[in-house]
Amino acid sequence: MNSELFISWAIGLVIILSFLIPYIHSIKAKEAKTKIRLEKTRSKRQDKALLQHPIINQSLCIGCGICVESCPEGDVLGLINGKATIIHGSHCIGHGKCAEECPIGAIEVGLGDISQREDIPQLSSNFESNINGIYIVGELSGLALIKNAISHGIDAINHINKCISIKAKSIYDVVIVGTGPSGIASALRAQELGLNYLVIDQDTIGGTILHYPRRKLALVQHIELPLYGKLNKGEYRKEELLHIWEKIIKSQNINLQSNCKLLKINKDKDGFKIETSNGLLESNKVVLALGRRGTPRKLNIQGEELSKVMYKLIDAETYKDRKILVVGGGDSAIEAALGLAHQSGNMVTISYRKDNFFRLKARNEKNIENAISDKLLKVIFNSSPISINEKTVTLKTSDTNLEIENEFVFIFAGGELPFPLLNQIGIEFGKKIEVAV
Repeated sequence: MNSELFISWAIGLVIILSFLIPYIHSIKAKEAKTKIRLEKTRSKRQDKALLQHPIINQSLCIGCGICVESCPEGDVLGLINGKATIIHGSHCIGHGKCAEECPIGAIEVGLGDISQREDIPQLSSNFESNINGIYIVGELSGLALIKNAISHGIDAINHINKCISIKAKSIYDVVIVGTGPSGIASALRAQELGLNYLVIDQDTIGGTILHYPRRKLALVQHIELPLYGKLNKGEYRKEELLHIWEKIIKSQNINLQSNCKLLKINKDKDGFKIETSNGLLESNKVVLALGRRGTPRKLNIQGEELSKVMYKLIDAETYKDRKILVVGGGDSAIEAALGLAHQSGNMVTISYRKDNFFRLKARNEKNIENAISDKLLKVIFNSSPISINEKTVTLKTSDTNLEIENEFVFIFAGGELPFPLLNQIGIEFGKKIEVAV
């Protein structure tokens, strides 16, 4: 009997080990590949996120790997030593799927320590700034992705609605500055709650989306807009989104003043006095739904004033059989360069001041690597323009000055944030604050 029992146990152990050993081997092999990926991203300074990223509670993480598999970008997270680890932080654009899918709540998506970031405003969990009554939502808050902009605009209005106990008829409950996704969402929620609101924008509707290249895909994810309903597609073209905004404004009769520029905000005992290009407004609360692009940053070099120099690309198909230089290494620069390179006869060169691309979305990084491999365009790393002429551009490289033939220059050096306005208002930047609800 004992021998039969021993044989049964032995057979069972062999069966278990026949599955367990290959499984452990595959886990170890996968972890080894993950470590190699991490070393690669570290060498390119791609392991750290520019803004938002998953914040992982290592003491809670059970290493199930669900977060790794659920990430739409594919390679932000990996498992090392049985714990979720950020591998390619620069690819994170704030989907939040990892946090949603984690079965034990060990992940949240946030900005982490921003105490040294002079471009990220202090905000409470309700998106209220250091000035009580002024809220900041959308791109300027530091969290990218249209989905985030919409949900944050709604959250800010919900908090405003709770804070306004007596609604004065003589002034607005809230003035919303900006008609991008966060501004539109804020307006819809304010209207749904019966608040007396006004939306102003220095341009027409669209916010940052208005300045996207023609037919650019924008990531939205499934989300519901107050009074409108769900946006069910994961991606929308620029034109589709602008059509949706126009439809919303018309169908919901949004209280909007276009071509109305914000000039100054002053706080008083009754709320805020808001100076605009169209006159003075009074409001209990203010929501700043501003983008981060601001005024395009210039290089301040010889020839930058020439008509061949531009700071955004609206329609790549306009340019064919041209010698084109794209300056910059961010997503906007790469998307523009790829769009131009796919047009007939174009010779596209990218000038980037660093030694590699390290802050790109996963899709853009893959596309630019393929384009370089296929010789669709040329990249000159560690270079920057020092002069622009009618028919040439001179680049300063690590070795020498290089003159190349050129007909058009597109500069994507970022934007000057509206710091003078924000500083005048008194908005502070850096470490987050918490305001009692």
